[in-house]
Amino acid sequence: MSARALKKNTIFQRRWRKFKSNRRGYWSLVIFSILFVMSLGAEVISNDRPFLIIYNGSFYFPLVKSYAETTFGGDFPTEADYRDPYILEKITTGGNKAFFPLNPYSYASINPNLDVPVPSPPTRENLLGTDDRGRDVLARLIYGFRLSVVFGLLLTAVGTLLGIAAGAIQGYFGGRTDLFCQRFIEIWGSMPELYLLIIFSSIFKPSLLLLLILLSMFGWMGLSDYVRAEFLKSRNLDYVTAARAMGVGNVTIMIRHLLPNGMTPVITFLPFRMSGAILALTSLDFLGLGVPPPTPSLGELLAQGKANIDAWWLSLSTFFVLVGTLILLIFIGEALRETFDPRKV
Repeated sequence: MSARALKKNTIFQRRWRKFKSNRRGYWSLVIFSILFVMSLGAEVISNDRPFLIIYNGSFYFPLVKSYAETTFGGDFPTEADYRDPYILEKITTGGNKAFFPLNPYSYASINPNLDVPVPSPPTRENLLGTDDRGRDVLARLIYGFRLSVVFGLLLTAVGTLLGIAAGAIQGYFGGRTDLFCQRFIEIWGSMPELYLLIIFSSIFKPSLLLLLILLSMFGWMGLSDYVRAEFLKSRNLDYVTAARAMGVGNVTIMIRHLLPNGMTPVITFLPFRMSGAILALTSLDFLGLGVPPPTPSLGELLAQGKANIDAWWLSLSTFFVLVGTLILLIFIGEALRETFDPRKV
């Protein structure tokens, strides 16, 4: 291992130990990571299809492949409905077995056996009740949490890359480049983002990709200021001047020499930017400008809770999931900020 790689490894280990010393931030990262990894397997945790069927000595995996009803002794060649009592009896009797997830509902599956009007309160069958369409709230929370976190990660990644690129160009070249870019940012930042979202939502079919593109167009500006300041501070230092004198290209200097020293504000702001992205998606879904139905969404559940005040399980369960997620991200961000703070050894 070279001396340079050894030094980087030593710095990483020291910062990791410093991060672990912040117990609140460290355990928040552990809990958030566990919840997110579990949500990635939401189809195995909550689904109206069994993940394994043993029928007449053969193995079937409905989660990854669709099977016709006739495969299990049914009458029609259409896809099997595993919650149909007739099909369910076929795959669970005569030595046959079906292994369902812990929560036998998907985010779009409806409970047809309710004996009370929807939204129905929590029962042993629907642990967190149902929404105003009879869909299981627990299933929609699991899938909605995954959607929110994945969207937050994607929006954070795209906004961070754009912010780093814009800030690096401004800070490194300075002069007229910096001046023109700053004027563009001032004009672009004054655009009414919410109105643009409303306009585009009325023109195009709402989708997660459309939201990602529209929010990314504005989400990079806050970070670019910090990166620009770091590059402006470091672009005339001796090692940068020496690299230029040796004929090193501008892109190489920016990426290899200046960017690592300017990553501190980028890393410390990542959890806060991610929490802002999750809040943005939740707010747009609450206003009806987000993902199209029946996509599971925390904001859509909050909107249902607002429309059905007496259905306390809708608002309360979504509130705990959303606030709990944001609190974990904030604790992680605070721990990262203390870890990279040069004033705290």
